[in-house]
Amino acid sequence: MEVKELREKVISNGNLPLHIAIIMDGNGRWAKQRSLPRVAGHREGVNSVREITRVCGEIGIKHLTLYTFSTENWERPESEVSALMRLLLSTIRKEVKNLHKNDVKLTTIGDFEGLPKSSREGIREGIELTQNNTGLNLNLALNYGSRQEILNAVQEVAKEVDSGKLKAEDITTENIEKHLYTKEKPEPDHLIRPGGENRVSNFLLWQIAYTEIYVTETYWPAFLEKELLDAILNYQNRERRFGRL
Repeated sequence: MEVKELREKVISNGNLPLHIAIIMDGNGRWAKQRSLPRVAGHREGVNSVREITRVCGEIGIKHLTLYTFSTENWERPESEVSALMRLLLSTIRKEVKNLHKNDVKLTTIGDFEGLPKSSREGIREGIELTQNNTGLNLNLALNYGSRQEILNAVQEVAKEVDSGKLKAEDITTENIEKHLYTKEKPEPDHLIRPGGENRVSNFLLWQIAYTEIYVTETYWPAFLEKELLDAILNYQNRERRFGRL
């Protein structure tokens, strides 16, 4: 099916996911296939971020969360981490005006203060510029790890118990959720993983309890409009029961 026809079909189906989350995997393997350094794959992956963000905004997706840099990524070679931080900063500064023009609101989840100062400043500028936009919410998971997120939330609830504000037997899922990074965002309807790996890699573990998961062998730098529309069409053809009959 051609891209134009596929887009029309996806839109006409009507049941678009409210929130799409993507694990952007395969940059390094894409580069290796072409005998290029890994950072070349990350640079090419920026083009996919740009296109997927554009398409999501155009077809009416409200939230797009991209797993941009995990807490585990700090364990990669220092040269690669430094290159990723530079690429992140340069991309935000280059793209933010276009995001603002297209009514995209930029937000982040994760341990923001754990990022390098220059990255924090550049991202904060983008967040402030786009904070009143009402179109697509582009949410970057930066220095993000879901286990740490859940641990932080549990510790905050424990403080409420210690202070007497809450009884242990009265703790609910809502008590925990209000302390998660995603407390102001809906849970993802659709999780997409390019790169062919069948795991969730410490990403939104609490939030994806009933999320529809789609895995494709396509590496992230090659994941463009058609690949996104194929994934959404797959989602639209599923029956979501949330544990019920």
